[in-house]
Amino acid sequence: MRRHRHHLKALRDIALEHARDPHPDLASLARELGSVVHRDAIGLANDLAPLRQHRHGFRRMLLARRNAGHSSASVLLLSWPANHVTPTHDHAGLWGLEMSLHGALGVESWARSDEAGAWQLRGRDWLGPGDALWFDAGKENMHRCRNLSRQDIALSLHVYGGDLIDCNAYEQDAQSRRWRAQPQHLRIDGALRV
Repeated sequence: MRRHRHHLKALRDIALEHARDPHPDLASLARELGSVVHRDAIGLANDLAPLRQHRHGFRRMLLARRNAGHSSASVLLLSWPANHVTPTHDHAGLWGLEMSLHGALGVESWARSDEAGAWQLRGRDWLGPGDALWFDAGKENMHRCRNLSRQDIALSLHVYGGDLIDCNAYEQDAQSRRWRAQPQHLRIDGALRV
């Protein structure tokens, strides 16, 4: 348990250091976080095993929150049940970075050029331990994530430029193929002490 606290503390500290800037270099943040994960992926997976034992469904756990001047940030650990898929959703205009710590996540991403434009599928990504994707603040984007395992719980680290509590989930109308936004309120399932 002590080592997992050490790993999570290191990841949290890196994320908060980069988030001091209201517009952080997200590629640099991904490289630094990824180096922590890649340096000892098997050890990290073993150390995080207690967090994969809870079979309570999808969980968002707070690692840190900071509101300072014109930069705010939140760092979360997400626990994904086997084969869990999120609704297609946006990130309320916040910048963000999402990284797999254990397991594999599949991510489908959409973007549009303006508020009235149609959503365009931007791509499909696979994230293994230490792999990340990120998005800039204010960009019109949405994505859907899935735990690719049918048996194992996945864990991921999420860093956002603020509190991601309210966002939109999207459903595509089968007839018109247009996306409809539905406001969502996301909950935090507790805080992890590191």
